[in-house]
Amino acid sequence: MANNLTITGYSTALFSTWYFVREYGTLFDCGDGATTALMQKARRIKHVFVSHADRDHLAGLLQFNQLNGRDGLTIYYPKNCGSFPALGEFSARFDPQTSGTRWVPLDRGEEVRIRQDVVVRAIENSHVQTADDQVKSLSYFVDSVARKLKPEFAGLPGSDIAALRKERGNDAITHEVRTTPLAFSADTPIELDGRYNNAQTLIHEATFLTEAEIEPNNPRRNKHSSLDQVMRMVAGSNIQHLVLGHFSSRYSREEIDEAVAREIERNRITVPVHLIRPGDTVWDILNRDESDEPPKKQERDER
Repeated sequence: MANNLTITGYSTALFSTWYFVREYGTLFDCGDGATTALMQKARRIKHVFVSHADRDHLAGLLQFNQLNGRDGLTIYYPKNCGSFPALGEFSARFDPQTSGTRWVPLDRGEEVRIRQDVVVRAIENSHVQTADDQVKSLSYFVDSVARKLKPEFAGLPGSDIAALRKERGNDAITHEVRTTPLAFSADTPIELDGRYNNAQTLIHEATFLTEAEIEPNNPRRNKHSSLDQVMRMVAGSNIQHLVLGHFSSRYSREEIDEAVAREIERNRITVPVHLIRPGDTVWDILNRDESDEPPKKQERDER
């Protein structure tokens, strides 16, 4: 399935996560190394949406802002994460040329219009356990927004529609229609409320390969997903592309590839599945040919 988004990313659990979407001038999370990898391409970014305050998702912000901070750059973050105002204040003092950067807290359900026809929605996820009134971890959904003629006016001559628009206004004869080209889960356990069902491309974490490896009662760990859980979740959805990242570096490339192939077959996944393996920066994720990729050796680490 073709896709017109150009997404570049890196995502390795504990170390760094970031995804750059060229068409939207947007960065989702800003882990260490984002600016080094993107270099001059980082200048295209006008919006940075950070999902939560774990260091592997925000550690690249100071360098990114130092090189790209300017009027027109906005960094969005969950409203109850104190790390971001502290970073913004430090950055403004340490690098005065970045004082034009806006640091904007987002609440659950808030929307940001990044273009006339594109809106980013902030949806709370379950990665960080907080009190009910606290928001410390967000997923982001990119919606394409258009206005279409209401059904009762369909079939009218163009001259009649023009007259109605002049008489009643555009909002009276059209309604808003949204599609979701992209959903970014960020770090989170799987969500079974169907939130991803209409996303054309879903970027989802898969920290562990199997559900049995998750420690749900470990108070020292925020909550994550496993590959087998994610594949079961998306099996009945209508997404068109699945991007899997945030794998633990305890797994070799071969272990990841074998597990993904197994889960694709087990869950009868028919959509393209794109992998961000540990240690890899992947360019144009949705359109690259993985068969052209040379094999790489990887040392095993403990997460």
